[in-house]
Amino acid sequence: MILRVRVLLVEDDEPIAESLRRGLVRYGFEVEWVRTGAEALTADTGEVVLLDLGLPDTDGLDVCRELRARSDVPIIVISARSDEVDRVVGLEIGADDYVSKPFGVREVVARMRAVLRRTKASRGEAAADVAPESHAGGRLVIDRRARRVRLDGTELSLPPKEFDLLAFLAEEPGAALTREQIMEAVWDANWFGPTKTLDVHIAALRRKLGDAVTLETVRGVGFRLVVS
Repeated sequence: MILRVRVLLVEDDEPIAESLRRGLVRYGFEVEWVRTGAEALTADTGEVVLLDLGLPDTDGLDVCRELRARSDVPIIVISARSDEVDRVVGLEIGADDYVSKPFGVREVVARMRAVLRRTKASRGEAAADVAPESHAGGRLVIDRRARRVRLDGTELSLPPKEFDLLAFLAEEPGAALTREQIMEAVWDANWFGPTKTLDVHIAALRRKLGDAVTLETVRGVGFRLVVS
C-alpha cells in the first residue's frame, strides 16, 4: 500500500509555493500550504515541514526553533538566503536539511525522502513509500525504484533523462501535461519554460517504445502518454 506523506509547506511567495505544491502532489505527497509563521505554528505539521525563512510576519528561524521545541517532525528549510551563517544556525536550532533557492522539485523530493528515511530508521520504523515502485500498462513496466523499464519482458536501456521523462508521463496516462510542467519535473527548470531538449527526448522515446506506448503531441499544450 502506498502511503501519502503529509507535508506542511510554509512559503509566502505564491508562484514558488504553487509550483512546488503542484510538483509535490505529482510525486504523491499531500500538501498543506500556509503563508505565515503564525499559520505554521497553528497548522498540522504533517510528517515533514518545508519552511521558508523569509516570512512576512516573523523570521523563519524563530518558527523553526518553536516547531522543534514542540516536536521531532523533520524540518527542511528552503530559503533564498545563501549566507553560511543562516545555514549553520538553521541546522543548529533543529532543521534537518537546508535547500537554497532557486531549487528544483526533484531536489526537494530527494531531500525529503532522505530525511524521512533517516527519521524512520532512527525510530526503528519501516520507511513509508512516497511514490509507486512501478507503473505497468499493457506491454510496458516502469520500475521507478530500480530505474528499469521493460517492454514485452525485455529491459530497455534508457539514459537518465529519458527514464525520468517516461516515468513522469506515465504517472498520469492519458493526461495532457504542459511543456512547462514536464520541464519543471524532469529538468528542474521550475517555471522558466520549455526548450527543444524536450522534443529531442520525446523523439528518442518514440523510436525506442515503438507502438507499445504512444507519446501524443497536444498542440499548443504539451504531450500525453497513451498505453496501447
